[in-house]
Amino acid sequence: MSFVEKYLNRFVSFSSFIKEKCIKADIIVVIPCYKEPSLTCTLDSLLQCQRPKGIVEVIVVINEPENVTSGVHDQNVRTSEDIKIWEKQHSDAFFKVFAICPKPFPKKHAGAGLARKTGMDEAVRRFGQADNPDGIILSLDADTYVAPNYFTETEKLFYNNSNYVGTTISFRHRIKELENEKQRQGIILYEKYLTYYRNAMAYTGYPNAMYTIGSAFAVKVYAYIKQGGMNNRQAGEDFYFLHKLAQFGPVAELNTTCVYPSARVSDRVPFGTGFAMKKWQSGDHDLLNTYCFHSFCDLKYFFRLIPEFYNTDIPDLEKMGVAKSICSFLGNENFHESLKEIKKNSSTPSAFQKRFFRFFNAFRILKFLNYSHGTYYDFQSLEDAIKEEQHKYHDR
Repeated sequence: MSFVEKYLNRFVSFSSFIKEKCIKADIIVVIPCYKEPSLTCTLDSLLQCQRPKGIVEVIVVINEPENVTSGVHDQNVRTSEDIKIWEKQHSDAFFKVFAICPKPFPKKHAGAGLARKTGMDEAVRRFGQADNPDGIILSLDADTYVAPNYFTETEKLFYNNSNYVGTTISFRHRIKELENEKQRQGIILYEKYLTYYRNAMAYTGYPNAMYTIGSAFAVKVYAYIKQGGMNNRQAGEDFYFLHKLAQFGPVAELNTTCVYPSARVSDRVPFGTGFAMKKWQSGDHDLLNTYCFHSFCDLKYFFRLIPEFYNTDIPDLEKMGVAKSICSFLGNENFHESLKEIKKNSSTPSAFQKRFFRFFNAFRILKFLNYSHGTYYDFQSLEDAIKEEQHKYHDR
């Protein structure tokens, strides 16, 4: 049985979009594309890259919901035609571009997640045809450009580190394109927030602190299959996918290359960069404030107690000095029962810690932060929170 057959039978309901059989592929770039007038600029950016040793393919998923407006549909048709023209003009490109147009997605599920999943699942099929379980799926967006060493550095990372199941990739939004000063301030604050949140997570001792940007990651195809593939969330699919992937194996942070997402305003998804910029522009969302750093300090103290949890039947969290916010939160999370189950299936302290962080994972941390702010913590000035976080790192 092909290494992809079981996954395709269980998780994929559509037949292959690409009729041309894949004989050999090492890297496949997946680009969801919805109402995107400048997709060929992204293809131009990929074309100026240094050619990697492996064979590259690009899959563009031109997608739309079943209730699509005529304006969006017409733009998608133009994008499809633009790709055909681009291919004719660049017949000597070192990669082949496949534009796939699924049937309109059900309104309930239409969005970035399902589009990304559709493209990645097609990449799985391609790697299966090529019998390449070590193939690399690169996730990009239709409005994102890449550095010239995008392919070569990604290829080198996985070649030199066979244990990595995936990697995040350094990113910088294209701020210089913005003429609106308020929007420029907004994207600068948003990037600061992303960095603060990632670093504060790392400060707590959580082992899988990472950036989760849909246009800035890669995954080995065997790992993609093993952890059940991409989800079909309308937004936030990257956050959920990458943190689930991290529970399967080590995810690197590639900083020797970079992707450059657009900093534009968007109403396509209910959160993320574009949506944050839209709310900032309208004054509905204050990027000046964030989760207070003290909440991360409380998590750090709590995580330090993990070895004691392993040696204690029913830990008294309050007597152990755990913050009231965490005690209250865990009262709703079946903590003691979960702890018993974790201990039951852990033969060593290291195995216990690994299972503990599967329970108290990035999703539960975010849930805790949202639960506790407004009741136990006040939101903090982003600048003050960053200063506290940097000061703590300096003192470590």
